Amino acid sequence: MRRKVTLKQIAKELDVSISTVSKSLRDSSEISEDTRQKVQAFAKLYNYKPNNIALSLKNRKSKTICIIIPEIIHHFFATVISGVEHIANENGYNVIVCLSDESFDKEVINLETLANGSIDGFIMSLSKETQQKRDFHHIAEVINQGMPVVMFDRITNDILCDKVIIDDNLAAFNATQYLIDKGFKKIGLISTVDYVSVGKLRTEGYTKALKTNDIKFDENLIIKIEDTDNFESQIETLISNNDLDAIFAVNEIFAVTAIKVATRLGKNVPNDISIIGFTDGIISKYSSPSITTVSQNGVKMGEKAAKMLIEKLEIEEEDYEEQYKTEVIETELVERESTI
Repeated sequence: MRRKVTLKQIAKELDVSISTVSKSLRDSSEISEDTRQKVQAFAKLYNYKPNNIALSLKNRKSKTICIIIPEIIHHFFATVISGVEHIANENGYNVIVCLSDESFDKEVINLETLANGSIDGFIMSLSKETQQKRDFHHIAEVINQGMPVVMFDRITNDILCDKVIIDDNLAAFNATQYLIDKGFKKIGLISTVDYVSVGKLRTEGYTKALKTNDIKFDENLIIKIEDTDNFESQIETLISNNDLDAIFAVNEIFAVTAIKVATRLGKNVPNDISIIGFTDGIISKYSSPSITTVSQNGVKMGEKAAKMLIEKLEIEEEDYEEQYKTEVIETELVERESTI
């Protein structure tokens, strides 16, 4: 397949400036007829097409970006919004926050409604239903219309765009290894269903840590929660039916619920069972006991996503290159009272 030709390449081949190429392609009278014809003929030969993203961004008017989050129950998303707001406001942009409520249809509506010129670009974390359906046509259409998108946290590799993530697999491995290093061998896992990308990766990290330490994998020690409104009974079954040393929960809602259930069942946290969560939000800090957790650094993630989007929004067409980056934000384990 022929490689996409850029303004820079045309200018270099014809030994003219990028500005001359750009004006020639727009049929500007500032450029001689001979040069215009030469540039246009070369562009036609190599099937050059002006970059829709750069052109639409150059003519944008809103100075507003939209962040779409799947839900608001987790403090993590609030911290990401804070990071986005900080960088956006510094650069003269306003921020609109939309909630997909884990719904594919609502995510589609949010994108279609705002991609009509109301905003300049999107920062988004995929809804659970979108990941389950593996249908990303609405995102591809928005990008093809010239609207840049940056994904964070819950992403898909099926869409070419900039992304900001943590290494979920490694973070879960380190959290599980922390428990193993304390001498625990019977470690339960409270995760999400596998089609939620972060839950799948964190489950893989947990499993890898067990294997690395020659600890037998027991699927009975794992629960994968789909209904995030009614899951307490699943956690109660896990703790009641297994004499667990510890639990690794893939978010802080699951972790604090595990503490609540364990306490109700007469177990002391951390003396009878240690618990690690994920996120490091307000719940983790002020739970009793406070929760040892993996910090996702949501503010940094939001700041990086905003910087990547604004970089795309501010670029000139002649400088645009169709390249996308995936930035990985470092995590850290914050020790608190729920582990010994």
